[in-house]
Amino acid sequence: MPWTTDRYPVSMKRLPPTVREKAIEIANALLAEGYPEGQAIRIAIARAKQWAQQHLSH
Repeated sequence: MPWTTDRYPVSMKRLPPTVREKAIEIANALLAEGYPEGQAIRIAIARAKQWAQQHLSH
């Protein structure tokens, strides 16, 4: 079941809302590609933080 802005992994709880939304989007895409849940979460958080540094720090 895909994650949403209302239902997401606990490890995403402390992310800023914009970064969390991106992490949820990435994690759902990784799950659809067949990644295991734990790995999808870790990758998604890392990629969302990178995305935020590139797009939100201006």
